[in-house]
This record gives sequence, C-alpha cells and structure tokens, in this order.
Amino acid sequence: MAKDTTAKAPKKPGRIAQLRTVLQQSKQLDPKIGWWMALAFVVTLAVIVAIGWWLGWPVYAAIIGLPLAALAATIVMSRRAEGAAYSRLAGQPGAAGAALTSLRGGWFTSAEPVAVEGARGGGFAEAAMVYRAVGRPGVVLVAEGPEAKAQRLLLAEKKRIERVAPGVPVTTYRVGEGGGEGVVEIRKLTSRVQRMRATLTKDEVLTVNKRLRALGGVKLPLPAGVDPMRARVDRKAMRGR
Repeated sequence: MAKDTTAKAPKKPGRIAQLRTVLQQSKQLDPKIGWWMALAFVVTLAVIVAIGWWLGWPVYAAIIGLPLAALAATIVMSRRAEGAAYSRLAGQPGAAGAALTSLRGGWFTSAEPVAVEGARGGGFAEAAMVYRAVGRPGVVLVAEGPEAKAQRLLLAEKKRIERVAPGVPVTTYRVGEGGGEGVVEIRKLTSRVQRMRATLTKDEVLTVNKRLRALGGVKLPLPAGVDPMRARVDRKAMRGR
C-alpha cells in the first residue's frame, strides 16, 4: 500500500507555546520580567485566599485564585514587555510610526512617514519625520527629530491637510522627553491618542482617509539595524490569538 506523501500543513502553536515564545522574547528586553510575573502571581493568589479564609471558604478561594493569579502574571508580562519594547524604540528613526501602527479601534495608520525633512544620503539622525493617523477623533500628526525641524514640518503638514479636509480636527504631537505642550514620550503616545474623543463618524473617517491617501506619502526605507517594527510587542500572541 502506497504511503501518503502529501505535505501536511504546519501545526499552529497552542496558547501555552505562544506565551512561552513571548516570554522568551520579552526576557531579552526585560531580564527581570520573570520575577515581576512571579510576584504578581503570588500576591494575587495570597489576597484571594486570605479573603476566602476570612469568609470561611479557603478551598474555593484557592480554586478561583489560581486562574486569576495566572491572569495577573500574564497582564504583568504584557505590560512590562510593551514598556521595554517602547524603551528600546525611544530615539530610533521610525519609532513614532511603529507606535501608531499599534492603535486599535478603526484607525488608519502607516509605518511610513508622510513628510520628511533633512534626510540626506541615508542620514536619519538629524532628520525630522511626520507620521499620520486617521480615526474618529480626526487626524493625528506625530513628528520626531530635531525640535525646530519637527515643528516646522508639523505646521506645513497640518496646513496641507486642512486644505484637503477642511473642518476635520487635526491634532499634532512631537515625540520627546521632558514634557511640554504637544510633547509626548514614545511609550505614552499610543495611549494618549487612544484616549482622544471621537468627533467623526465611521463613514467620515473613510472619506477623510481616502482624500489624504490621494496626497501621497514618502517612501523612505529605514536603515538596516534600526527597524523599530522588529521591537514591537506581538499583542495577538499575548492574547493567545
């Protein structure tokens, strides 16, 4: 009897395998992540068992506490891994674009800049770049690079958008440290944008995005070795897909 030589599709890794992979990758960015996960597990379980003991149901509390403690450890892993990834992104060309592509909830983003100033001969250290996100809060422009160039580029891009999409809110940020008006740290950028109040309908967002895409963008590859997309946290893997 002839053997079946049909190639089988590779088996999809299970949730435990996915979490193990994420943990191994996260340890490279945050070597102490295992200790923080263990602390979250022990503290969560101890609190739940203590409450159960006080109510007279220690066994039931332990049964309920184990999965909750595991969940707490997973959440700690996700938060610390994400924070470590953003810390690694800080100061790298393209960091703002990588952060914006992590937005959820109907945002249109791209890791490619929509405007660039000062990049000559592949030199990104002194270049200013502007990235764009379009969602229900309107248009968000985020610049990175030297302050003077970044502010000038932001203003020019904002005026260009206001001519194409009049009446649409345009919010501008510059990635940087130390705070200040319109300045946001790279690790806080996604959450800052995600909390913005919605002002457009879904249909309006589609229309605005279509108009802005017609303006074109900048196809500017990042230099090898500093691609921020490689440092992003795999959110799907953390959720177990």
